[in-house]
Amino acid sequence: MHLTFPTSRCSKFICYSKYMSKVIVGMSGGVDSSVTAYLLKETGYEVEGVSFILWEARKRRDFTACCSLDALAGAAETAKSIGIRHSAVDVRDEFVGKVIEPFVDSYLHGYTPNPCILCNRHIKFPYLLKEADVRGADFIATGHYARTVREEGLEKVFLKKGKDPGKDQSYVLYLLRPDELKRLVLPLGDYRKEEVRQIARSLHLKAADRPESQEICFIGDGDYCTFIEALVPSAANPGPVMDAGEGKIIGTHKGLHRYTLGQRKGLGISSLEPHYVMRIDTENNALIVGKRDEAMVREISVTDINWLTLPHAGLLRATVKVRSMMRDRPATIKMTDRGVTIVFDEPAWTPSPGQSAVFYSEDRVLGGGIISAVR
Repeated sequence: MHLTFPTSRCSKFICYSKYMSKVIVGMSGGVDSSVTAYLLKETGYEVEGVSFILWEARKRRDFTACCSLDALAGAAETAKSIGIRHSAVDVRDEFVGKVIEPFVDSYLHGYTPNPCILCNRHIKFPYLLKEADVRGADFIATGHYARTVREEGLEKVFLKKGKDPGKDQSYVLYLLRPDELKRLVLPLGDYRKEEVRQIARSLHLKAADRPESQEICFIGDGDYCTFIEALVPSAANPGPVMDAGEGKIIGTHKGLHRYTLGQRKGLGISSLEPHYVMRIDTENNALIVGKRDEAMVREISVTDINWLTLPHAGLLRATVKVRSMMRDRPATIKMTDRGVTIVFDEPAWTPSPGQSAVFYSEDRVLGGGIISAVR
């Protein structure tokens, strides 16, 4: 079946025709990567789709998960319908070692990891580039809602927020290396989600109305706690819940991996006032909780920094996002030998060590890193 689409619909995607060539699209089987592949093909690129076989793809058939068997089959079907080549690449061993094991280890050490960022950093983008090199492609592309803005030809590339504030995914892309960013094309950055779904519906793609995946892709039922306990049974060892203000035991937790900073529900304590997780003490297997005002922080430390734009001074004014779906907040960034210290203008709801802090200048991503401590 030959599919066509009005050229005007592709006008939002700014193209550099003199650089048009082959692009490898990471296809998960979802609506975003499907429409990405279509828009690039309609724009004039030679497009080839690649899907990655991840750990749980061996036994999952849940189509809402990006690494499921059905999702891979859906990606292949979509590629055929829009007239592009498609193949799957087995990266299961790498995924276990670089995503799943660090994910579990982080929780066991009191951190809250972001598996999507781990996957982007160690799997998705490095292997897309590898496949691009093998297949003679100049560019790679994904269905992320963010923008790559090129200046001076292809020599200078900036990463910016997507135009749809409700779907902006620049937060999970801050760790891109210069060689990845230089070769990355993001067609959906100028689109809103509903526009993308409308395009998919007009093409009669099965992914058009596929629900958003809200779970960790490699965990079948979304229960990461049970997943971790199956691998490390000792993770479920109970311990004391301690009141930060009074320093006394007020309950018993069910395993520190079940909690994250700022959490209120599921603490298993009885109190006249709500309590929130303030600190996870892995050395003493203790959960430290306090009242809401005690859970607000003004300063955080960030390590493992990746700068997309190198700062020119030791102090930098920016806005900082500490969770993917929260707005970025004004702050001062202080450079140190060990990383950076971020001081928010106003106290912020406690971020979780292990998550990422991403720095912005208006809609442009300056860089980011991993939160190591909160104060």
